[in-house]
This record gives sequence, structure tokens and C-alpha cells, in this order.
Amino acid sequence: MRRLTLLINADNTLWESNVFFEHTLERFFSLVEPFGYARAYARHILNETERQNIQQHGYGLRSFARSLEQSYMKLAGGLAHKSALEEVASMVAELEHTPPRVLDGVPETLAYLSSRHRMILFTEGEPAEEAAKVERSGLQGFFDSIEIVANKSIRVFLDLIEKHHIVKSHAWLVGSNAQEEVNPALQAGLNAAFVPHAASATRESTEVQSGAGKLLIVSSFRGLRDHF
Repeated sequence: MRRLTLLINADNTLWESNVFFEHTLERFFSLVEPFGYARAYARHILNETERQNIQQHGYGLRSFARSLEQSYMKLAGGLAHKSALEEVASMVAELEHTPPRVLDGVPETLAYLSSRHRMILFTEGEPAEEAAKVERSGLQGFFDSIEIVANKSIRVFLDLIEKHHIVKSHAWLVGSNAQEEVNPALQAGLNAAFVPHAASATRESTEVQSGAGKLLIVSSFRGLRDHF
């Protein structure tokens, strides 16, 4: 097979970290539970606070920590305790140093693919945080380049194509999110291999749109070996 360029997404494609965020959120909701709010309302307050902080400060643990602290203060009001804010900070620090959970079949599949193709890892977020996450994953050695991007848009994919002198017809995006990864890549002219994450497979499979490139859907990351 002709050597291809594989542009591989990280979160929920190579590893999952959402499970650790969800665990942190459960601890946070338990922390504010004594104030008497329904969990759905506490989550609503956090979601709205997080949305505003992402708009102002972008993604990343610092933004997430700010959202937790602000949400706690909104929910606690005059009953807020310094010790609870210290516990929130401790939650975030623990999250920061937790290695991502590499998905089943990923290391051996990357070893196979990297022996045959040019490999570029891309991930979205705050550069220092994402670089540390990549290092903790232990997967960086399989990649020729690592790109940390501010977002996953058509423009970003076009910039990566230009930067790495990628021939679109011989390049594939590998991603687990239709809206944020697969569709923009197809619209930028890349081919795309969609590997739906187990938690959102049904929802995501209905969102794939057509684009200039070819679309491949595989049920697991390991399944890429049958195509590349």
C-alpha cells in the first residue's frame, strides 16, 4: 500500500479522559448536595458557568477549575467554606496528574500503522496541558508530529494540510466525533475514518455529513488495520 498520512485525533479516539472528568463532577455534586439543590440544577449552573468560561478563556483544566469554583460559590452563597474550595482545587490537581485511559487495541494498532504510514497526532486544548497528557499516555513515540490546536475547524485542517504538505487524496483523518472532527475534515478535502466512541456511537452515526473526501466507518480503533 502507498504510504499515507494519518491525522489521528487523541481524546476518545486514542484514549478517554471524560470518565475522569465525570468522576470529578460526581465528587463536586456531592460537595454541593448539602445546600439542597437538585443535581440537575447544580449541573445546569455548572454547564452555564463552564460555557461562559470556555468562551472567555478556552478549554483546559484552568478553565474547568474556574468553573467549579465559581459554580460552588453560586450554589453555596453565604454558606461557602474555604475548605470546600480547597477540596475543589485538590480534585483538579488529581485530575491533572491522572494518565489518560488508553483505549483497547490502541498501542498495537499504532505500532502497526506507524510502520507503514506518516502519523500526525492532533489534540485540542491548552498547549502545556495537552502536551503533558500526550506524554503521560506513552503514545508519543508512534507519531512523526504532534499538533495541539485551539479548535477543530475546517480552517485548522486546511492549515495542517499546508503546514505538513499533505496530499489530500492520500491522507486520512481518524476521529471519534462526527461534528467536531470528521465533518470538518471531509469538508477540508481530507478522507476520514470515523471510529465512533462507544458512549456516543448511536448519536454520532447520524451526524456524519458528506464532503470532498472518502468516508470510512470502523467499529473499533483496532479495525483500522484492515484498511490501512
